[in-house]
This record gives sequence, structure tokens and C-alpha cells, in this order.
Amino acid sequence: MKKKVAIIGYGGMGSFHAMNITGGSGAYMVRGELPPSDVVELAGVYDIDPEACQRAKDRGLFVYDSLEALLGDPQVEIVTIAIPNDGHKEMAVKAMAAGKNVICEKPVTLNSALLQEMFDASKKYGKLFTVHQNRRWDNDYRAIRQVYDSGVLGDVFNIETRVHGSRGIPGDWRAQPEHGGGMVLDWGVHLLDQILWMFPEKITSLYCRLDHVTTELVDDGFKLEMKFENGVNVHVEVGTSNFVNLPRWYMQGRNGTAIINSFKGDGEIVCCDNWDGKDAVPVVTAAGVTKTMAPRTKDTITTHELPQPKMDVHDFYRNVCKAIDGEEEQIVTHAQVMRVMKVMEAAFESDRTDSVIRFNG
Repeated sequence: MKKKVAIIGYGGMGSFHAMNITGGSGAYMVRGELPPSDVVELAGVYDIDPEACQRAKDRGLFVYDSLEALLGDPQVEIVTIAIPNDGHKEMAVKAMAAGKNVICEKPVTLNSALLQEMFDASKKYGKLFTVHQNRRWDNDYRAIRQVYDSGVLGDVFNIETRVHGSRGIPGDWRAQPEHGGGMVLDWGVHLLDQILWMFPEKITSLYCRLDHVTTELVDDGFKLEMKFENGVNVHVEVGTSNFVNLPRWYMQGRNGTAIINSFKGDGEIVCCDNWDGKDAVPVVTAAGVTKTMAPRTKDTITTHELPQPKMDVHDFYRNVCKAIDGEEEQIVTHAQVMRVMKVMEAAFESDRTDSVIRFNG
């Protein structure tokens, strides 16, 4: 039997959750019409904004008259929270106290102390609590992870992951520090979750620089360097003033390089087959000649196509339902969420002190 879900907050992500559950087509659906969920059905939504409630009604959804009505609905097993970041903790604890399992949008909250209170409530009330880290199901991420796991590049020593935009930081609550705005919390949380899910090895140190190109109130971009105990260096970058984008992923190994240019998963893998092949046509520049930086001859390298995984983000809800029933472990765990939060806190501290942070986690 399908589990009933109620959504608190009917903005961008709230409406995305509703569409994923009910099926159909909409502005956020890039693959045409979706079927209804096979594991959950939507009981209704609630928002403090009357206009948001009216939009939900216009789309044929049931709208609760109050938060109390939603939390008091005995048919609701799962509450999905999609409101500004600073309200997540209070709302999640209320929902769990009312006997509901909780899915919280990211970033889960503003600091690790508040996050621990959410974990404590989950334990106290015996309810599942997890975070909607949906970017784990992005095709580009699964492709680069598959490349890493395959070993085709040899020992990987460097990874660069970034997202670039040119519209500045959004002008809504995401630009307001009191609501948990800024790009570390908005997009950094995704990129860090992806990297840390790929690497269980500990981080030994990190250094971060925040950008304030369009506003001083919150970071509108950042560059973060992390060193892992397995020797891998990871560069994580978010920019909102980039009119020419750098690659989404760039991975270097001892035997080759992989590049993914965008969310579409376009790119290639180039591996060396013959390290002894020394022939090269020198590159002649206006000021001199270089053989060191000349491209390899074609007989020494092989170009491979990137993997093209087809992911279904609704597997997140399938996992939540099975975890509630005790059939699976939840895929986004408390320990993983706390690890990401601790790294973000260290990134803010690194920027504040302009120093390398020694890390052990």
C-alpha cells in the first residue's frame, strides 16, 4: 500500500516534490510526462502564503487549512519539509513529535548543533528523519563516479567539481543570511554530499575562499580545496557570475583524464596506452617552442565514451518507504548529513580566518 505524504511549503522544491509524487508534466519536468509514484501518494500541502496555496488548489491538490490540520491528519505517514532553511529544525521536530516520518530539504539546517537536535528528536520519537540529497541521482554525478570506481584512469589524484551560473544569487530568502542564504548552503551542500558519498576516506585539511561579487550579505560563490587521507585532492567550486562555464567535472588519474562538461553528461575519457611513446610535434607559439606541452600522438592514447547512466530520483522515495518498513537502511544517513554540515562549517571558518583548517572527518 502506498504511503501518504504531506508537503509543508509549496514553492519551487515543494511543487517539485508534488509533481514527482502525483505525476504529470510541469515546468520542472525535463523528461516529458511522469507517471504517478509507485510507493507514495500525496495527501495534501500547506503553505503560509495564500498565493502558494491557491496555486496548489489550481493544480487540483488538496490544501490543508493549517499546519495543525496537516500534522493531525492520521493518514499522513511522511512529511516533506520544503521551506526556508532557518525553519527546518523547528518544523521537523514538530512533525516527528506528531508521529510523522520526516524528509527535510537541504541544507538540513544552519549548523551542526541544530542538526543534532533533529537527530535527537528522531531517536526520541522513533521516527525516520532524512534529507533530500537529490543530486545523488544526477546522471553526470553517477557517470563520474562510475569512471572513478572502474579504475580506468589508474590511481586518481585530482578531482574538480563545479557549477557555474551567470544570474547572481537568487533575490529571495537565499540572499538573506538570517534564512541561511548563500551558495555554500544552497549548492555547496550538493557538491559536498556527492564527493563525500564517493569518498568514505577522511579529509585531512581544507581551505575555502568565499566570493561576494554581487552582495556582501552572503556568499554568492566559493572555491574550496580539500585533501583526503588517500592522497586525492578535490576542488569544489560554485560561481554565480560566470558567463563562460568551466567543466562540471574534471578527474585526473595516473593513466588518464575524464571530463564532463555539463549536467547533460557530455565529455570524454582519454587514457594513455604507451608511456614509452616519446614522439611529439612541438607546439610553436609567438614567443617560443615547447615539446613538454605538446599533445600526445594518437598512437599512444585511447579515447573512451563516458558512461551514460539513466537515474530515477524517485528512488529516494522508494528507499524512504522501505527504510520506514525496516526493509532497507536509509540511503541518506545521519552520519553522512552531519559530515557535510561539519565540512561547511569548516569552510566558513577557513574563509573567516583565511587559514587552512586541519580536519579529521
